[in-house]
Amino acid sequence: MSYAGGNEGVTEANSPRLLDQVRSRLRLRHYSLRTEQAYIGWIRRFILANGKRHPRDMGVMEVEAFLSRLATDGKVAAGTQNQALSSLLFLYREVLGVELPWMETVVRAKRPRRVPVVLSRDEVGRLLARLDGQYALMASLLYGAGMRLMECIRLRVKDVDFGRNEICVRDGKGGKDRRVPLPKKLHESLRLQMERVAVIHGEDLAAGFGAVWLPHALARKYPSAQRELGWQYVFPAAQRSRDPRDGTERRHHVGETQLQRAVRSARIRAGIVKPATCHTLRHSFATHLLEAGQDIRTIQELLGHKDVATTQIYTHVLNRGGMGVVSPLDR
Repeated sequence: MSYAGGNEGVTEANSPRLLDQVRSRLRLRHYSLRTEQAYIGWIRRFILANGKRHPRDMGVMEVEAFLSRLATDGKVAAGTQNQALSSLLFLYREVLGVELPWMETVVRAKRPRRVPVVLSRDEVGRLLARLDGQYALMASLLYGAGMRLMECIRLRVKDVDFGRNEICVRDGKGGKDRRVPLPKKLHESLRLQMERVAVIHGEDLAAGFGAVWLPHALARKYPSAQRELGWQYVFPAAQRSRDPRDGTERRHHVGETQLQRAVRSARIRAGIVKPATCHTLRHSFATHLLEAGQDIRTIQELLGHKDVATTQIYTHVLNRGGMGVVSPLDR
């Protein structure tokens, strides 16, 4: 069962094999499940848009036309189009072994330069005050440590160091590790959360479960590690579920949509009109450090930015008006 070659086209009955090859290659390269799902979706959409022809029978012209339609007809964001492009390049280069020349004629969606939404310290306080329990702790970590949403949700017990007042963020954006500050105000809440994790883990072990997903074949290298408390998620899901990759029943981390909904509801109840999200707390972390006189290179390291130019966007949102300039009216 595979996408047929030649001129026979692609049928639903024989479609899984090519996509299975893509999945296998993605997992071999240690891509995340979210990226895998996105790439598979774009590749399937590309094939259907071209009459179910096999991708090997198509090339640069079809890829360019597909991406151009996304920008011109679909009005997609630049990031969405770039994700589709990355998906197709992965298909041709990594799965089909075809090197596509640089596609100069692709109509690319323009990426607008946006100034990030930033909350004031008062607004952050009002927002956090309207969150309870686990969600209050998670949102406090986003602001207090500058973590990304998924970095917080995927946090493991072993990576929280109370003695050094730091958190080790593993496999962040770009596959990089980094260390971020652990606010002392969160010590007690985090310890209580970890006690809760220990209880849940003990119940899972007693029920014959307790193994957690480990990255990069660590489960084979260290067979007992997946049942150790240190590898468990700090914010576990309420129920066990089956891993879509291998069907194993495990307790995964909490879903990101739950925290996103809680933050949105808290923002509305706090009377904050800015379109603040979970990521806004990370933006606020960086901006408030800059306002306090922290060195921009240090903030770059804390945020995990590859280029300091990415971090410099926060210099435009300091609490001194547009471009950091004091209005002459105030003088």
